[in-house]
Amino acid sequence: MNIRILTPDEAGSSILKRRPVNETASDSGIEERNRELFDEALTAEQAVAKIIDDVRENGDDSVRHYARLLEGSAPDAFEVSRSEIDEALESLPAGLRDALETAAGRIRSFHERRPSESWTHWDEEGGTGQIVRPLDRVGVYVPGGGASYPSSLLMAVIPARVAGVGEVVVATPPGRNGKVEPAVLAAASVAGAATVYRMGGAQAVAAMAYGTGTVPRVDKIVGPGNIFVTLAKRQVYGIVDIDQLAGPTETLLIADQAANPDYAAADLLAQAEHDPMASAILITPSSTLAVAVQHAVDEQLIELDRADIIRSSLEQNGGIVLVSSLDEAVGLANAYAPEHLCLLVTDPWPLVDRIRHAGGIFVGEHSSEALGDYVTGPSHIMPTGGSARFFSPLSTRDFLKVTSLFAVNEQAEKRLGPAAIQLADAEGLSAHAMAIRRRLSRDRDGG
Repeated sequence: MNIRILTPDEAGSSILKRRPVNETASDSGIEERNRELFDEALTAEQAVAKIIDDVRENGDDSVRHYARLLEGSAPDAFEVSRSEIDEALESLPAGLRDALETAAGRIRSFHERRPSESWTHWDEEGGTGQIVRPLDRVGVYVPGGGASYPSSLLMAVIPARVAGVGEVVVATPPGRNGKVEPAVLAAASVAGAATVYRMGGAQAVAAMAYGTGTVPRVDKIVGPGNIFVTLAKRQVYGIVDIDQLAGPTETLLIADQAANPDYAAADLLAQAEHDPMASAILITPSSTLAVAVQHAVDEQLIELDRADIIRSSLEQNGGIVLVSSLDEAVGLANAYAPEHLCLLVTDPWPLVDRIRHAGGIFVGEHSSEALGDYVTGPSHIMPTGGSARFFSPLSTRDFLKVTSLFAVNEQAEKRLGPAAIQLADAEGLSAHAMAIRRRLSRDRDGG
């Protein structure tokens, strides 16, 4: 297929150009499909808003309605029984069960190194501090239906459990047989999820955000999903918290002339197999490497099961960007702010210090992004769409909230009060100023 080789200017107007979520949502004949489903040409955002409103008003009945409408069927019971979860774990092949346990152990160990604790500071004028507490209940969305992602469940549920969240519930769409994949159920057991619900799409997000007769209302919804899940998370934000607005997954490789072209090609193909909208890009100053990777992609592609998806992804969103130097490559990478940034260079560590924006940095040829997807330890739920400029990968901090502590004594009140009065008066908030003046005057009067 010959993955294209582009100049920086060509890449900047195509594969390195960022698009808002709502623009992405207008692709692929979505409005026409919505006309068939809803009898009107709704945009993706409008369809999601309708689903959310219906679930908010009618609870489980609407969840079932949209499951039948969008997925073809609805389960008799949304909640997966404990016996079904236990059976999935027990019947799992020993090798896969060991792999889940290995991944879970690595993920748990990584997040246990990032504790967040309450603190107070006391002096002669009183004290201040922060009280750090976990959220009560969190909802984790795990993509499913046509595929199985037990790794995504581990990557979201385990940090929440390490943070001390009281109850973690999982929503995931069932397959066509009406059942959740056994590997996902086994992962839920290994990770410590309280409950698994057979539900997907915007209706699952709405159910967790507002609560239904079956599904409890949560405080936060995390986890990746398709465009409808992403738009639903955006629309319920404020009713609940969310982790981020996850878009199509993306990997950016920086490689020099010494990089192994087979490894670079394999990394591009691994990213592209996720989804036709996935983005897999290589930036290199070596034209020799660029051509070698181009050939290696073609050679490896014919061996892969998801070749059609990979080909579509690379043709639409992939490419090799030929730059003048590694300095230029780093500049493009920081501007792009990728979800995954892989450094396939002779001496990667000096570049690490210069990377300002990336969800995760994969240092050296042995640190493949594919390995990080499963067993390295950090969560693979990372910021996409350039949001690595201001978002962080999922961690225990996402499941904690902070309450500020104010404990001012009389001495501090006397010293700080006049400044507060000045600021209150400047803002025209006379009641604020009076609340402080009364205390100061009472203290002066001894009353």
